[in-house]
Amino acid sequence: MAGAISLLGIPHDENSSYLRGAAKAPALIRRELHSDAYSSWSETGFDLTGRFVDHGDIDFAQPGDPWERIESEVGRALDVGHPLISLGGDHAISWPVLRAVRRRHPDLTIVHIDAHPDIYHTYDDNPRSHTSPFARVMEEQLASRLIQIGLRTVNDHHRDQFRRFGVEVVEAARFHEALRLDLKTPVYISMDLDGLDPAFAPGVSHREPGGLSTRQVINLIQSINQTVVAADIVEYNPDQDFSNVTALVAAKLTKEIAGVMLRTSPMAN
Repeated sequence: MAGAISLLGIPHDENSSYLRGAAKAPALIRRELHSDAYSSWSETGFDLTGRFVDHGDIDFAQPGDPWERIESEVGRALDVGHPLISLGGDHAISWPVLRAVRRRHPDLTIVHIDAHPDIYHTYDDNPRSHTSPFARVMEEQLASRLIQIGLRTVNDHHRDQFRRFGVEVVEAARFHEALRLDLKTPVYISMDLDGLDPAFAPGVSHREPGGLSTRQVINLIQSINQTVVAADIVEYNPDQDFSNVTALVAAKLTKEIAGVMLRTSPMAN
């Protein structure tokens, strides 16, 4: 189908360092995404009715390494030929997702929106921790550039990692409305919902005040002028939400990312 966007649920949170619950997220995001209560149009002017090709949720009850399963299922979804939005799950899933994406897009820039850098070398002796995916991503050279936006928990270890991997950082305190990213390659968006201030997205495991507004994040996403080939939306924890507010925010961001994919991606046109 021309002009389509693939969806894949990745209900996995076994590498969360504090609270579990993000594995419940994909079904609840889908519910808000398809609810008749809300517009099916993106702000960029695309009616998304019938445009999502939903590949369902990965089944982690099967035996085997979940990372191998994620990489395989993401690859299968990408082989259909549409841009892909993965619905997590905790942020650990970005590592195996990007393994599959990188094989198809050898020159890739990651735009990562988050309160946390998620670039610890390891955390609690777990190299797959949701605090560490971008250390693994950069060690494996799965991206040419990593741009992290909205950070507000940076420590000295993170700064060492930034220097080691050449990470480009826009901390929340230095974010401004006129920010425009100088992008030269296809883009992967990694959207951690705790990148938003908890006033806008309370349903996360690690609330960090002082973050971006929903409007600021949408404007940033809409400003991307290179092909957006894939994205993830992660760290929604329904157990911490109020009246499904954060599920609705996640669905809105799914629509706006899809709209930018349709505007920018040759695969979607």
